[in-house]
Amino acid sequence: MSFISEFKEFAMKGNVLDMAVGVVIGTAFGKIVSSLVGDIIMPIVGVITGGVNFTDLKITLKDTAQGVPAVTINYGNFIQTAVDFLIIAFCIFCVIKAINSLKRKPAEPEAAQPAAPAENIVLLTQIRDLLKK
Repeated sequence: MSFISEFKEFAMKGNVLDMAVGVVIGTAFGKIVSSLVGDIIMPIVGVITGGVNFTDLKITLKDTAQGVPAVTINYGNFIQTAVDFLIIAFCIFCVIKAINSLKRKPAEPEAAQPAAPAENIVLLTQIRDLLKK
């Protein structure tokens, strides 16, 4: 089997295509949730916290000197990213929970009937009953 035909077989497997679709949808979903966080939730949080913009929070380790930019620890960006992650994870959880509730539940299997005894057992039972008489 040639390299190209092996690659074609690999690329056309269902799992690879499912994963590709998942990545594309996940990327789009991530943009939507990032917009939700950045444009709706964080401004509300900023109002609640007195107008604090998390992305502006930082600790300056070394000030700007001779054209060299300041060295800072941008912990506000970390807070923003952590909040983004928590909200995205919560949204994905909600979507998966909704999808799972929409799936059809498998039909309950009917009560298992006891298997009929083998033919030789039936014959032996009949012989026993006749001998008792």
